Order: sequence, then C-alpha cells, then structure tokens
Amino acid sequence: MKSKNRNQLRTVGFVALGCPKNIVDSERMLAEIGQGGFVIGADPDNADVVIINTCGFIAPAKAEAMQAITHALAQKKKARVGKVIVCGCLSQRMGTALAEEAPGIDAVVGLGCRDNISDIIGDIIAPAAGRKSGCVFYLDEKEKAPLDDRTRLLITPAHWAYLRISEGCDRKCSFCTIPSIRGRFRSKDEDAVIGEARELVEHGAVELSIIAQDSNYYLRDRGVKNGLSKLLGKLVAIDGLQWIRLMYLYPATIDEDLIETIAQHDKVLNYIDMPIQHINDDILKAMRRSDRKDKTMRLIEKLRSAMPDVVLRTTIIAGFPGETDDAFAELLDFVRWAKFDALGCFAFCPEVGTAAAELADQVPDDIRHARGETLMLTQQEIAFAAARRRIGSRLRCLVDEVEGDAAVGRFYGQAPHIDSICHITDCKAGPGQFVQTKVIDTDDYDFVVTADLGIEKSAQGR
Repeated sequence: MKSKNRNQLRTVGFVALGCPKNIVDSERMLAEIGQGGFVIGADPDNADVVIINTCGFIAPAKAEAMQAITHALAQKKKARVGKVIVCGCLSQRMGTALAEEAPGIDAVVGLGCRDNISDIIGDIIAPAAGRKSGCVFYLDEKEKAPLDDRTRLLITPAHWAYLRISEGCDRKCSFCTIPSIRGRFRSKDEDAVIGEARELVEHGAVELSIIAQDSNYYLRDRGVKNGLSKLLGKLVAIDGLQWIRLMYLYPATIDEDLIETIAQHDKVLNYIDMPIQHINDDILKAMRRSDRKDKTMRLIEKLRSAMPDVVLRTTIIAGFPGETDDAFAELLDFVRWAKFDALGCFAFCPEVGTAAAELADQVPDDIRHARGETLMLTQQEIAFAAARRRIGSRLRCLVDEVEGDAAVGRFYGQAPHIDSICHITDCKAGPGQFVQTKVIDTDDYDFVVTADLGIEKSAQGR
C-alpha cells in the first residue's frame, strides 16, 4: 500500500457511467480510493487523477464513455488534470486498443483489478524506476470468483442501494456482448450477499434492488434449485429492510416457485422487471432466446393472477435483423395486449463480435429508429392511461428528496433512476421515510400525490 500521508495530497475526480452493476463497481472503487488516503470527490476538470468507470456493451454507451475520456484528456493537455485512468466494461472489452483509440490515457484497468485501484493510482502517480512511459494495462482474468462488494461508498442515497448477487452471464443472446465482457455466470456466496445486505441496512438502507445479469439464475451454476427464492426467504428476515426489488428476471425461467415467493412476502415488491426483447418466435429464435410467444403470454397472465397489483416492466429491441413489417406489427399488437406499466425500447445496434451483427436481412437504420419511436409512442398512451386510472387511489411512498414542503418519492411500482416518480405535496417526512399518500393528478409519466396521512413510524411491506 502506498503511503497514506503522501496520497492525501492527491485529489481524485471520479466519473461513474453505466448500469447499476457498474455503479456497484464505482462504489467499491471509491471506498478503496478513500481508504488509500486519497482526497476523493474532486472536480474531474481539476484533479490530480481522473478515473472514468465506463460502460461499453453497446455503441451509444461506448460513445458516451469516449466523450468522457476525450474531455478528460483535453483537460490533461491544459494541465488541469494530472493522470487519466479508464476502468470498467469498455476497458475490459477493448483492452490495449483503447489506448490506441484515445492516446494519452495513463492506465487501462479491467474488471478483475477493481479492488486494486488505490495501488494502481499510486503506481501511476509514482512509477517504478525504469518503467517505460506510456499507458499501463491492468487486465486481470475476467472469470475469477465474483468480487466481494461489501464496504462501498454509496453513490446512491443512503436509504436505497443495489445488491448484486452474481457476475457474468451464461445466456447466448446473439445481440449481447456482456458474456464476452464479464464472462460466464458466477453466483456470489449466499452468506456474502446476506452480509452485504445487512451492512447496507445498518448504514440506513430500507430498500435494496437485487441486480444481476440474470437474477433468477442465482445459484443454478452451483446446482442449487430455486436459489433466488431461498435467498429472498433470508433477506426478508433482516430487520429494518422494508423493500426488496427484483431486477433483470429472465422471463423463460420465472417459475411457480418464484412467483409464489414474491406473492407471499410483503417485503418483496410486486414489481417484475423482465426483459422480453421481442415476441415474434422467429425473431426470438434468431436472438437465441429460449422464450416463445405463447409461454410469455401465459407468464404475464400467471403473474397478474397471482398478484393483481403487480407492476410489470420490460425492454424491447426494435429492428432486429429479419424483423419484417408483419413481425413488427405482431410486436406492436403484443405491447397493446400486455399493457406493461413501464417499457424501454432500443433500436437494434449491430455490435462487433456478436452473431446478430453478421445476420442477413439487417433492417435499415432509419426503419429501426422509426419502429422504436412507434413502440414508445404506443407505450406512452398505455402508461398515461394507467396513470390517470390511479387518480384518487392511495400509495405508500418512499421519500427520496425533500425541498421545503415538496418532496420526490416513489411507490413500489417505481424503481429508482429508471421509472417515473411521485411529486409529493405537503410532505413532512425526510429522505428514507415512508408516507401514505393520495394521488391527486398526473404529470406525464409521473404522479402528483399529497401526503395526507402523515409519516409512517414502523410499518413494513408494500
């Protein structure tokens, strides 16, 4: 470990990009940097070291990361920034080619070297005698056991956090780069997950969002059946934890056991995030998905039968290779039938190295984006109508932010940073507290609610 006293003279600016899994990595790195004695929280435009934790699994994410890298390198040329270190998925995906594309980077750090970031900063600031100048690469093996995510400096508010239960993915979706970046699926030890959850709750978290690349595959790589259900049974026993939210459930493997587990535990929210990607069977086959239309429709019916108040979120890819006008019309009809509470649509990106990028019948770019826009406008009508139907109903809200008597919060059907929000009037509660509210209006996707019944003291559940 480098000298803490010396490190305290060095300021570190941190740029966190990407998905919730990347946020967890950023939070671990921030904790390591702070424990290493560096001054964290500096302005990335004026710091001794700038660290950019990147996403890079699709072209828009890479473009965002490259924009941040280019900006940091420009600040370095102006002598406002000392060193530029790039971490995360783009580093793992591109390796040495990243330094060729963005000359001036001082270090490229792969996913497996995350917990060594403090030492890496020290090495870059004070290189060993005789080391050649230029970019240094820290590209450890990506498929080792999942790293321990305990001891994090949260980027999120203290009252909610992400709880990652695995790393990597075993699915062979033809459009996805994640397995090539993060490797095969590896479950974290159940004791480590429970320990991390307890640590987060002890520091104030009342809501935990379960994240993985394929959450309901948890422990199947170790031959354990119903691993996610068993984990949930232990998480609900943690005192102080009130909301457990499930993200990234693979539709084809949502079974009766998991549905029953969600339905029976008040702490496990009736909120299902399940990316379906498409509904046409030929497209699903080309995507290498094990889902099929009939099974997906039956699943939606099962979920709504078991949990009449369930909130369903999904993601869809528009313009996948081979998507004919008829296939798109089928998808559009399905969206109208399913009436998802929330839906994200992405125009297909032909990612280098994926099987889908090499498929025949690529859909022209303008058609892909037009179809994506059509889907989102259709979903907007569905979501706005559903929001209006909630006027007059009561919602239990978790307060996220407060400004005067106004606040922003969420009910169980709204995931943080992803879904709509509740604008709470006459709110006397602070962040992390629950209030009983009444819906009095809508504002596009959002709700306007009044905190007419005051602050909860000890209630749990939805």
